Amino acid sequence: MERKKIFRSVWFWIVLVILLALTVSTFFSGNGGRQEISTSTALEQIEDGNVESATLNTKEQTLDLDLEAEVEGSTEVTASYPVAIEDQVVDLLREDQGDSGASEGFDTNVTQDSLLVSLLVSFLPFLILLLLLFWLFNSMQGGGRGVMQFGKSKAKQVTKDTPKTTFADVAGADEAVEELHEIKDFLQNPVKFQAVGAKIPKGVLLFGPPGTGKTLLARAVAGEAGVPFYSISGSDFVEMFVGVGASRVRDLFEQAKTNAPAIIFIDEIDAVGRHRGAGMGGGHDEREQTLNQMLVEMDGFDVKGGVILIAATNRPDILDPALLRPGRFDRQIAVDRPDLLGRKAILSVHAKGKPLAPDVDIETVARRTPGFTGADLANVLNEAALLTARTNGSLITDATLEEAIDRVIAGPERKTRAMSEKEKKVTAYHEGGHALVAHALPNLDPVHKVTILPRGRSLGHTLVLPTEDKYTQTRSEMIDTLAYALGGRAAEELVFHEPTTGAGNDIEKATGMARAMVTQYGMSAKLGAVKYGSGDSEPFMGRDMHSRPDYSEAVAADIDAEIRALIEAAHDEAWEILVEYREVLDQLVLELMEKETLSKDDMARICAPVTKRPSLAPYNGFGKRTPSEQPPVLTPSERAGQDGGQPLAIGSVGDVGAPVQR
Repeated sequence: MERKKIFRSVWFWIVLVILLALTVSTFFSGNGGRQEISTSTALEQIEDGNVESATLNTKEQTLDLDLEAEVEGSTEVTASYPVAIEDQVVDLLREDQGDSGASEGFDTNVTQDSLLVSLLVSFLPFLILLLLLFWLFNSMQGGGRGVMQFGKSKAKQVTKDTPKTTFADVAGADEAVEELHEIKDFLQNPVKFQAVGAKIPKGVLLFGPPGTGKTLLARAVAGEAGVPFYSISGSDFVEMFVGVGASRVRDLFEQAKTNAPAIIFIDEIDAVGRHRGAGMGGGHDEREQTLNQMLVEMDGFDVKGGVILIAATNRPDILDPALLRPGRFDRQIAVDRPDLLGRKAILSVHAKGKPLAPDVDIETVARRTPGFTGADLANVLNEAALLTARTNGSLITDATLEEAIDRVIAGPERKTRAMSEKEKKVTAYHEGGHALVAHALPNLDPVHKVTILPRGRSLGHTLVLPTEDKYTQTRSEMIDTLAYALGGRAAEELVFHEPTTGAGNDIEKATGMARAMVTQYGMSAKLGAVKYGSGDSEPFMGRDMHSRPDYSEAVAADIDAEIRALIEAAHDEAWEILVEYREVLDQLVLELMEKETLSKDDMARICAPVTKRPSLAPYNGFGKRTPSEQPPVLTPSERAGQDGGQPLAIGSVGDVGAPVQR
């Protein structure tokens, strides 16, 4: 195989022609077997009359002498001479002829090149040029890598040699598998569907968050369908040359129609399927030409059946409406994050071939990973295997899986960051405040872990895990989450009388949630169930470049006031909890300083004296409990007086580890 590639290379033939020309030229320019002597020796032989005959080769500037007596072991010699002494050589030969009548004289030879050498020298450049043109023509005709192949599709066809992925390898997406399984059945047995007048969807759009298995589903369809399968990325269509994308779309569909029935898979279709008319430089750009051609090929005037298009994207909101209508993408399948059963199934698939300890329960691991995608779960098991190999272990234990989950959530542990005792105490009170507030509020999930070990970008984190999968949040749960987020800052103010920069991430999350409650979810009694702000301003897509708020300045002031009220109410509630259970907070910090990490059981033991706060009163617009249920709100001076303790540390505090919302 390698030998054939060498013989097909144009450079091999060019080098061969050049070597042949040099060989022929050397052969015809030889000295005829004469002994080479120096120019001075040749002139001395002429002056001494030792020359029987002489021949001047004017082109090569050589002098061939037949001597009467041997010189350097030969009577037939040759010597080179410069052009400047050519007249002197001729005069010496004439004198030698006049002095010695026996001399046969000398002759002049004007060398003529052979016909072969002349042809090679004259036509060698043209021959090399022809070989280059021949190679360029061949590369344009096949292989898809020539300079004229920009318009050819770069789609890869799945062959028998490609490792097959089947539906058995897909877990946690049962609805999507069922929908795609129907397409496989139609391709293999179309008579059953045609008998009842059913038509197969022309296009299937898979959309969902990154890492949920959209591309894996497409690979499973390729392994199960048994028909030609073409795979290409959306970014492979568009190049720097105008018209290339549309040409590649035409070529791709022509290949698929020739081999119909066939399946085309376009990954990340949002690269070419974005909303038309949203470009900064006008509407008629290369990407829109590509999209127009794709729309025509999917459902235009001249469409042949037998070609099914499957596309994947995590941005269905920016796709062109003409691309999403029935007749093009008839079926849109959501591939969402898996639930508890889905996570268990995914973990079981990725656990194959990995040595798990007997006490490892896959369902328990699935409960520890709410909100994780399939890619996250695969990464958890892979990290656990890597940690096991790093410690020269033979089995993946529950502790290793716990560490792997923490690494995926917050990053690797930063063992090199040496924290002072003061910073540890500040961090402990910060995280203790989060944990205590979370334990006391009625609508929050149980605290799973509290740690002050630096990990990723945080100095510590508090992790709460839900006991079951949740898909919506009530207003009461969101208000309690606000108080939980501000528990760390309230603890800093209570103990040290001033906040630190470590609460910055907590404030950011709390503000974002409060703003969403007011402007998106209609959870403000004053502003009502009205959505404020379009939320779809995308200047880099050319949308709403000069957009203005769709509400008045007075409403904007009310929005700010409502957000401020929610934040203040949550902060006051966190403060009240910490003041009421200050002894529990101190005990929590002492054990946290000693152990650095507290488990769920440790939290239940330490916080046993804490009783749950009462549920919220009926909706009143600010998220506070009824006045009879609220402890008295203390002023800052009263708060400082009730504290009574001296600050134990000053320093920065890490971010709160909120529930996993990936």
